[in-house]
Amino acid sequence: MKPLIGISTYLEKSAAWGVWELPAALLPAGYPRIVQRAGGLAAMLPPDGPDTAASVVARLDGVVIAGGPDVEPVRYGAEPHPRTGPPARERDAWELALIDAALASGTPLLGICRGMQLLNVALGGTLVQHVEGHTSPVKGTFGEHPVKPVPGTRYGALVPEEFAVPTHHHQTVDRLGEGLTVSAFAADGTVEAVELPEPHWALGVQWHPEMADDTRVVSALVRAAASRTVGT
Repeated sequence: MKPLIGISTYLEKSAAWGVWELPAALLPAGYPRIVQRAGGLAAMLPPDGPDTAASVVARLDGVVIAGGPDVEPVRYGAEPHPRTGPPARERDAWELALIDAALASGTPLLGICRGMQLLNVALGGTLVQHVEGHTSPVKGTFGEHPVKPVPGTRYGALVPEEFAVPTHHHQTVDRLGEGLTVSAFAADGTVEAVELPEPHWALGVQWHPEMADDTRVVSALVRAAASRTVGT
């Protein structure tokens, strides 16, 4: 059986399609598509009460925390920077609960962009609220820059070479969360990947693998999820 991978989603007040303009749970198609290309089944996880997260994760083989808006600085004890976006409190609460449930249950976990930042915050870390040079100058498009792996890490084993990745972020890791290891850097020193050691399978990447053809990171998540399914 293919493993079932849950992906957190946006909950937007208004979205338009056809003749409709209504509140909607949204997810850019790249996320389910890359999970499917990597051999998994994709399920959307719209924001829900944090107390339901453990029950949701118990039905999944793996979890992806998707990219999106800035994490509210109060979550890591900081005042908002002038360039920090408006809070998404319902999504923060839901995704932090998903992360906690995945870590507690040993469910393989991948954080993408905001998802990596939330993983760091969930483990007591903090964020740099604004960095330059990691977005495209053209609105609505992704930039690209090389990422250098750290040898001896999980990410370094998956992608041993320096590799150009799609990027669109202005925040990143500052103080590392408890137990996390940095596993990739950008040329300017920005943290680009973090991970937890065994027995956890928990990896965060600052870029957007769903916007590229390379499936190595997501395929590794799917393999870890499949192994856990076989083990049960």
